[in-house]
Amino acid sequence: MHLRNRPFLLAGLAFFFGLAAALLALNFTAGEKKIEQQLPRLYGSADPQFMRAMGGLLGPGISAGNKVTELLNGDQIFPSMLQAIHRASRSITFETYIYWSGDIGKQFADALSERARAGVKVLVLLDWVGSSKIDESFLQEMEAAGVQIRKFHKPHWYNLARMNNRTHRKLLVADGKVGFTGGVGIAPNWTGSAQDADHWRDSHFRVEGPVVAQMQATFLDNWLKVTGEVKHGEDYFPPLQVAGSSGAQMFSSSPSSGSESMQLMYHLAITAADQSIDLSMAYFVPDDLSRKLLLDALGRGVRLRLIAPGKITDTETVRAASRSTWGPLLAAGAEIYEYQPTMYHCKVMIVDRRMVSVGSTNFDNRSFRLNDEANLNIYDATFAARQTVVFEQDLARAHRVSLEEWQNRPLREKLRERLTQLLHTQL
Repeated sequence: MHLRNRPFLLAGLAFFFGLAAALLALNFTAGEKKIEQQLPRLYGSADPQFMRAMGGLLGPGISAGNKVTELLNGDQIFPSMLQAIHRASRSITFETYIYWSGDIGKQFADALSERARAGVKVLVLLDWVGSSKIDESFLQEMEAAGVQIRKFHKPHWYNLARMNNRTHRKLLVADGKVGFTGGVGIAPNWTGSAQDADHWRDSHFRVEGPVVAQMQATFLDNWLKVTGEVKHGEDYFPPLQVAGSSGAQMFSSSPSSGSESMQLMYHLAITAADQSIDLSMAYFVPDDLSRKLLLDALGRGVRLRLIAPGKITDTETVRAASRSTWGPLLAAGAEIYEYQPTMYHCKVMIVDRRMVSVGSTNFDNRSFRLNDEANLNIYDATFAARQTVVFEQDLARAHRVSLEEWQNRPLREKLRERLTQLLHTQL
C-alpha cells in the first residue's frame, strides 16, 4: 500500500466504524421520550368516563355488536384459522411475527396458496427476524400461487436504524368479516393442547362484527408502510353486521406512530381498576412507572394476580429480569404464579371483570416501546367472566411464589437477575 493512500484508508475506516456505532446506538436506544408522569386516578372502570377515555383519548372508538370467542391452544386455534382461510372468497390478510416450518407451517402455506389460485387476494406480512426460520419452499409455493408476501423491515441501507423495530402483531382477517388475534405464531410449539413441554400454552381469539374493520385497518397500516400500497374497497372493508353484544376496539402501537400508546392504555386500565387485575403474561418486565401503578392499585385494595412462565421457558434472560421485579409487588400483596406444565405464552389482561385486553402485547419495554403491537380490547362482563374461568384453570396448574421463597432464592439467580438489568431497555 502506498503511504500517500494510508490517511485516506484510515479516514474511511474511521467513518465506517463511526457509522456502524451510530446505527447500533439508534437500534438500542428505546425510542421516543419515555412516559414519566404519574397518571391521576380520576374514575374507576365502572364509570362511563373510563370507556370515553379509552375510545377517545387513546384509541379508535369502541364499536358495539361484536362477538369474540376464545380459542385455547393449537388444537382449537389452528383449525378455526384454517377454516376461515378455506372459506374466504375475496381477501385474506395475514400478519405474524413467527412463521417457522413443520406440518403446521405447511398447512398454512397450502391453504393460502389454494385460495390465491382461486382468485382470492392474499396478502401476507411476515417479520423479517421472526420468520427467519421459515422453510424456503413455503415461500416459493405461496409466491408461485399468487400470494403477495412482504417482509417487515427487511434490511436495506435506508432502514438500518430501524432494525430493532419488529412487527410482533398477530392478525388474520378473512374477507374483512372474520378476524383473529392473540399470542400464537405459526410453528410446531403452538400445536397440540399444552400437553407437554414441547407444546406451549396459548390463547387466540376469533372475532366477528364491526370491530373487524379496525383489525383490517391495523394490518393495512403496516402493509402501507412496507409496500406503499393503499388497499381499500369492499374486498377489504365490506358492510359488517351486528354479530354479538360485546363492545370492542382494536388498539395498536408502533415506534413510527406513537410507541407508548400501548403502555398508556395498560396504565390507564390499571389506574381505573377498582377490584381486580388478572394478568396472563409470557414476558412480564415492568418498568418503574408500571410497578408504581401496580403498587398503587394494591394499595387501594385491588387484587393483583399474575401468571408468568415457570422453569419451562423460551428465554431464561427474560424470566430472570421478570423475577428481579417481584419483591415489592409480593410484599404489597400481589399473587404471583409460575405456570408449570409448559411454556406459558398467553397475553391477556382482565380488569374488574369488565374489560379484557388480548393480543400480541407483553408487559415489557420491548412491547411498549420497540415493537409494533396490536391488542383487542373487549368491554363485556360476560366475556370477562369466561376469561376469568380460563385464567383460574391456568392458575390451578401454576405454583404460587411467596415473598419468603422469592427472598430466599439462590445467590446465582440473584446475580443473573442483576446482569439482566444491563439489558432492561431491550427486554
